[in-house]
Amino acid sequence: MSSILLTVEQAAQQLKLHPKTVLRYIKDARLRATRLGKGYRIAQADLNEFAGLDSKGAAAASGARATCMVDVPEISAEAANRIAMYLGAATMTGDSGLPPLHVRTAFDPVTRTLKVVAIGEPADVARVLELFQVLREDRS
Repeated sequence: MSSILLTVEQAAQQLKLHPKTVLRYIKDARLRATRLGKGYRIAQADLNEFAGLDSKGAAAASGARATCMVDVPEISAEAANRIAMYLGAATMTGDSGLPPLHVRTAFDPVTRTLKVVAIGEPADVARVLELFQVLREDRS
């Protein structure tokens, strides 16, 4: 059974992302890829799985998706970095058969504000919020 292999640029185009973002997903082991010379190749099936699509490239009927955004004012850069690190690590665990959980953080050092965005299955997003709450309470 042969599989279509895509370059990072082709995968980025399909995902509507920048190629550097796709490379970051590969390096973070969130997207499976094979090293080929100086570049990477991504199997179309792996890309579809990562994007939550079925084998034909259609949106998988997995149910509801939740999006949550949290703003945290007056937070130190160290605390923001710690929260971002733990949330990032938490999203890299889980079952590859389920749609991916996406968590992004952004810290503005001028206003000392942290923004956290979580997108995924409602139960997964709820767990991210629970972890976030524990991390915020542990600010000693």
